[in-house]
Amino acid sequence: MICIALCLAGAAMGQQQGDKPPSAAAVDAGLRDLTPDYEIGPEDVLEISVWKEEGLTKQVLVRPDGGISFPLVGEIHAAGKTASQLQQEITQRLEKFLTDPIVSIAVMKIVGNKIYVIGRINKPGEYAAGRYVDVLQALSMAGGLTPFASENNIKVLRKENGKDLVFRFRYSDVKAGENLDQNIILKGGDVVVVP
Repeated sequence: MICIALCLAGAAMGQQQGDKPPSAAAVDAGLRDLTPDYEIGPEDVLEISVWKEEGLTKQVLVRPDGGISFPLVGEIHAAGKTASQLQQEITQRLEKFLTDPIVSIAVMKIVGNKIYVIGRINKPGEYAAGRYVDVLQALSMAGGLTPFASENNIKVLRKENGKDLVFRFRYSDVKAGENLDQNIILKGGDVVVVP
């Protein structure tokens, strides 16, 4: 009874003072600042729809080459783009055929964000990361290091723009709370090697 009275009094005071809950746009903008935009990857499933155009609603699978096909748009490269970037590109292409097309893209299934952890760990293999994963989290997903692992010689291998990149990771530093910048966010296709 006391709780109900206090809750009602608090609500009335909030209304008197003109307190308003943050708008959905403000909350969305705040979340965008906290999380990086997801980059679409091969094997992801997208739902693309154009408002008031029933024939232009389709679920598409991103092919291994990163491309998709969509009516009136034809072939378009989706991998490596965010949903908003792909939305803008499809909108531009549809403007040749429709007046002010309103395109919506939803990532229905994230499959392309696969990482690989190999070497002296308890469960080596391929891991589908449905969210952003850093090196330490990937090692945890793989069951942790074995007793004979060389914890200060861990490497992350990445292919980017046709180049092979290598990032070094010293487990003992991160464990001690030092050099945390080496605990990078992994991208789809990255390989964590534990010698």
